[in-house]
Amino acid sequence: MTTIAQTLAAFATGIPADAIPAQAIERAKMSLASTIASAAMGHGIDSARILRSLELEEGGTGQATAWFDGSRLPLTRAVRVNAVASDAAASDDSDLRSIAHIGTIVSTTAVALGEHTGRPGRDLLAAMALGYEVAGRIDESLTPGRMQRGFHGSVSTVFGAAVSAGRLLGLDAGRMAHAIALAATSIGGMAVAADTSCAREYHAGNAAMTGVQAALAARRDFQADLSILETPRGFLSAMNGQAIEDITRDLGEDWDIVTDMAIKLMPGAHPFHATAEAAADAARAGAVHPDDIERVTISAAVQWTNFKGEPHPRSLVDAAHSLVYFVAASIVDREFGWDAMSLAKMSDPIIARIQDKIVFDPSPAPLPDRFPHRHGGGVTILLKDGRQFASTCVAPRGSGPRGVSWDDIDAKYRRLVPLAGLGAEQVESSLALLHGFDTQGKAGALTGLLRRASSQLAACRG
Repeated sequence: MTTIAQTLAAFATGIPADAIPAQAIERAKMSLASTIASAAMGHGIDSARILRSLELEEGGTGQATAWFDGSRLPLTRAVRVNAVASDAAASDDSDLRSIAHIGTIVSTTAVALGEHTGRPGRDLLAAMALGYEVAGRIDESLTPGRMQRGFHGSVSTVFGAAVSAGRLLGLDAGRMAHAIALAATSIGGMAVAADTSCAREYHAGNAAMTGVQAALAARRDFQADLSILETPRGFLSAMNGQAIEDITRDLGEDWDIVTDMAIKLMPGAHPFHATAEAAADAARAGAVHPDDIERVTISAAVQWTNFKGEPHPRSLVDAAHSLVYFVAASIVDREFGWDAMSLAKMSDPIIARIQDKIVFDPSPAPLPDRFPHRHGGGVTILLKDGRQFASTCVAPRGSGPRGVSWDDIDAKYRRLVPLAGLGAEQVESSLALLHGFDTQGKAGALTGLLRRASSQLAACRG
């Protein structure tokens, strides 16, 4: 009997790159640009610096580049460093079904393996789309079971790394199946730790690293139990998987990187983005002045989970997970901007006063399915004179349901990539390369552009 791992492997190795729809390839380019921008924002954060320094101290065969730093590291270590940086600033894209950060993992993996193998840009993008597909389908089955059992999305994003790496390494279907099976038994990660600490990005680094290691081991004929996904006491059983038959149903009919990927156009937890948009829209509609607000009511799909955080955050981790802060800042600023994760913004006394006026709808609308994070939310602002202004947003900008615009991606890239010390010419040259990555892109050319001058590197290391 053919196992799930074998079925997924046959699909991931058998479909030619030119048979993957153009829209899926385009979304892969967008995800790659977004991941680089997010890594630039996270590059200087303590967690990213610590992991980067550890890997540089250990060294090893230089096979791929640590972005912005320019140092060469082994494949597994380069993807770890770059994935941690991308996830550290809470600005990388998410899958709206479960908020697994698949894009970070397939992007960092594809670039590293592309450097190592010399494969053209189209092959890298195809590997990203396929890695996203396998990870997305598996994680859909795990939603919401794995979260209820306390596991972070890294237990599924690891499949994105294994498949993307395996595709670029040229694994046949048999070895790819073992890479998938090895990935299934390679990683843990506690969801609560990701919500309350920098363990979130640590998980991302481990997912990328162990997924690539699984593909490398499988290439040398390291084997695993090919039924590990569906076997009793196996992966899906342990994670409380649901609708397991959907994992392999209609492969190639549509693509998760198109339908479910959402690129962050603001920082912080993606389940709050639609509600933040609604808050800003309501404030603009009523030309609301903060002093005139009596009460703000949130009614959001995320209320059906235990994921909404606390008001008055004083750290990036807390701010990224505080729905109340998102809404208050969006009302005051008419947006939730890229500076919202700064301590200055968190300490704003006007935003603080609004947070104290926010309440939650005691009876939010029931969920239409088991995927709470893709159903948005609404905000109602009650003024002291009795007027009300309300808005609802089902899906955030930059998400599959609303479509993704290169204008938004370009704006994010130009805003964040300079934070890593790149000059304007490097920003524009690398962005142009990304736009045409499917026809003329090379990973080595890209990482060459994502490199600061030596004087800047010395200053950052000091």
